[in-house]
Amino acid sequence: MALSQAKMDATEARLSGLTLPEDGGWISASRADAQTRLRAMGMPGRRDEYWKFTRPDTLVQTDTPQAAVFDVTDEAPVFDAIDRLKIVFVDGVFDADASDDLTLAGVSIERLADAGQTDIHWAKDIYGVLETNGQVPVERPLAALNTAYAEDGIVIRATAKVEKPVSLIYLHKSTTSDATLHHVIKVESGAELTVLENGPAAARFNKVMEVEVADNASFHHIRAQGRDHERRAATHLFGRLGTESVFKSFTLTANGVLTRNEVVLELTGDDAQAHVAGAAMGDGDFHHDDTVFITHDAVNCESRQVFKKVLRNGATGVFQGKILVKPDAQKTDGYQISQALLLDDDSQFLAKPELEIYADDVACSHGSTTGAIDEESLFYLQSRGVPANEAQGLLVLAFLAEAIEEIDDSEIADDIRDRLEGWLKRHRD
Repeated sequence: MALSQAKMDATEARLSGLTLPEDGGWISASRADAQTRLRAMGMPGRRDEYWKFTRPDTLVQTDTPQAAVFDVTDEAPVFDAIDRLKIVFVDGVFDADASDDLTLAGVSIERLADAGQTDIHWAKDIYGVLETNGQVPVERPLAALNTAYAEDGIVIRATAKVEKPVSLIYLHKSTTSDATLHHVIKVESGAELTVLENGPAAARFNKVMEVEVADNASFHHIRAQGRDHERRAATHLFGRLGTESVFKSFTLTANGVLTRNEVVLELTGDDAQAHVAGAAMGDGDFHHDDTVFITHDAVNCESRQVFKKVLRNGATGVFQGKILVKPDAQKTDGYQISQALLLDDDSQFLAKPELEIYADDVACSHGSTTGAIDEESLFYLQSRGVPANEAQGLLVLAFLAEAIEEIDDSEIADDIRDRLEGWLKRHRD
C-alpha cells in the first residue's frame, strides 16, 4: 500500500537532518537496506494499529524534546553491588575512560563502530537481520531507523559460560541529547551470558538489541530504566532462539514521561524457552508501553509474558502482547498475563492481548486485569497495626512479585526489590 503524502512528508522531515554513517565495511549495505525499508513503511503515526495507545510524535519529530538531568543522591546506582564488567555510554557515546577493560574470559566484546569497518565479521549475519525479520507482520519503523543510523553500540560474542555479567550503563548529561545505540549479541552453542542495562541514556533514546541464542545456550537480560523523569525512549529487543535454548528478559521502569519497550522473539529450535517480564511504577505524567510479539515456529517450546504496572496520579500503562503459533509448532506452551494496579481513579491501563494459533496440540492462555488495592487485604494489615501507607506498599510489592520471580539471579532480584521499595517510600513520604 502506498504511503499517504502526510506520512511521506513526516518521514522525509525526520531523515532530512540525518546522514548514513560512512563505515566502509560490511555494515554499509545493512544501513542502506534499512533506510530503504524505512522510507517504504514511513515513520509511525497514531493511525497505525500498534500505535493507537501511544502517541509517537515526540519520538519521531525532528527536534529533540528537552529532558532535565536528574541527579540521583538518595540511593546507590542499580547493580552497584554486583561484580560485573562495566561499559559506559554518555548521551549515547562510548566512554572508554569510564568503562572497564573489554577483556573477559569466554566472551569477545567490540564497539560496533570498529566491527562495522571490517570486510568480514560474524555480526553481519545478525545486524539488521533479526530486525528485518521482526518487521513482519507488524512494521517497526523506529527499529529500521536505528539500524540505518546508529553509529555506536557493542558487539558481544559469548563462546562459554561467562562468569560475570556484562553491564551496559547509560548516563544522561545533556538536556538535548538524542542517542541511538545498536547492540549485537551472539551466544554460541552451550554458552551462557548475562547482560545488565541501566540508566536514562539521553533526553531521547532509540535502542535496538539483536540477540541470537544458539542451541543449548542461555541468555539472561535484566535492565532498569533510569529515573530521569522527562526522558523519552523507544527500545527494541529482537531475539532468535535455537534448540533447547533459554532467553530471559526482565525490565524495571520507574519514571519516564514516555517509554515504549518492544520485544520480538522467534523460537526456531525445538524445546526453546523464552520468558519476558516487566514491572513498571508510574506517577503523574507517565506513559509506559510494553509491546511484545513472540512467534513459536518449533516443537515443544515455552514462552511466558508477565507484565505488572502500578499507576497513580493520572499515569498511563499500555500492554500489547501477542503469541503466534505456526502450524508445525505442536506442543507449544504459551502463557501471557498483563495486570495493572491503579492507585487512584485518574490512572488508566490499556491492554491488547492476542493469541493466533495454527497448531492443534497446544496449551496457550492469556489474561489481563485492572483493579484497585484490595480493600479487605488493606483492612487486614491495618487491623494488625500496619500503618496505611506501609500496608499499601506491602500489597504493591506482593502484586509485582510474579514479574520479579522471572529473574533467576537472586542477588539481582533482591536489588530490584530494594529499588521498588525505595520508589514506594519516596512516593508516600
